Amino acid sequence: MKPTLFVLAAGLGSRYGGLKQMDGIGPNGETIMEYSIYDAIRAGFGRVVFVIRHSFEKEFRNFVDSRFGNEIETAVVFQELDSLPEGYDLAKINPDREKPWGTNHAVLMARGAINGPFCVINADDFYGRESYEAIAGFLSASEGKKGEYGMVGYRVGNTLSESGAVARGVCQTDDRGYLNAVVERTHIEKRGDAIVYKDEHGTLHPLAAETPVSMNMWGFTPDYFDHSLEYFKGFLDARGGEPKSEFFIPLLVNDLVGSGKATVKALDTTAAWFGVTYKEDKPLVVDKLNKLIENNVYPQKLWK
Repeated sequence: MKPTLFVLAAGLGSRYGGLKQMDGIGPNGETIMEYSIYDAIRAGFGRVVFVIRHSFEKEFRNFVDSRFGNEIETAVVFQELDSLPEGYDLAKINPDREKPWGTNHAVLMARGAINGPFCVINADDFYGRESYEAIAGFLSASEGKKGEYGMVGYRVGNTLSESGAVARGVCQTDDRGYLNAVVERTHIEKRGDAIVYKDEHGTLHPLAAETPVSMNMWGFTPDYFDHSLEYFKGFLDARGGEPKSEFFIPLLVNDLVGSGKATVKALDTTAAWFGVTYKEDKPLVVDKLNKLIENNVYPQKLWK
C-alpha cells in the first residue's frame, strides 16, 4: 500500500482570509501546498487527505479539483471546535472557546479515513523533495507495524527566517537517531554567524546549526489514532477548560516516547525548509522557488 499524505489545512481560511487570498508563490500562481503534493506524488504517495473547516469546503474542493484533482486520489475530513469524543460536550467543557484544539486534534479527525502509514505536514510549509523521499521510504517499510514512527529532522540552520526570530521544536535524540523528546523553543534567531535561542528566563544559549528540529513532518501508522483518542480524552479532562489550551502533536509524541509505548526515528535531511513566517519572507520564498525551477528541480508549470 502506498502511504497517504495528510495535510493540515484547517487553518487556511483564517490565516489567508479565505482561499481566494491564498498566496501563490509559483510562476503560475501555485501555492506552497501544491509543491508539497507534487513532491509527494514523485516520492510514491498514493493518496492525499486534507483536514479543513466546513466554512470553506466548497471553495477548497473547487481549488483541488481545478488544480491537481486528476493527479492523485484526494479526500477531506473536518476539524471543528465541537469535534469531540463521544460523551464530551463543548457546552460543559468550555462554552466560550473560539478555536479548535490544535494539530493533534486535527490529526485525530482522520481516524476512520486513513488505514495505512501516513505522513503529516502543514499546508503552508515547503519541505523539499528530499524530505518526501525520506519519509516515503520509511513509511513504505512500516506497513503492518505499530508504535514505530518517524519524523523528518531538519537542521535548524536550514529553517530560519531572515526577518526575525522563529519558534522551533528542538529535537533531542540518542546515538541511534531516535527521538528522546521535542522541546519547544519559542525564540530562535541568527546573531551574526551564530544561532541562539532564548529560554523561559530570557537567557540566550548557542544552538548548533545542524541541531535537528521538527517542522511538523511526521510519519505514523494507524495505531497512532488510538493513542490520540485516549490522550485527547485525558487532555480534555485536565485542560479542556483553559481558554487557549492546544493538543499539539509533540505533546503526545513526547508522552509515547517517554512511556516506552512508541519509538520515533529522526530522519536527517539537508533540505531547506521555508515558509512565510513574516510578510517580509514572501519575496525570499519566491526567489528560492525560482532558483529551484531554474535548476530543473520543478517544471515551470506544475500541472498539465
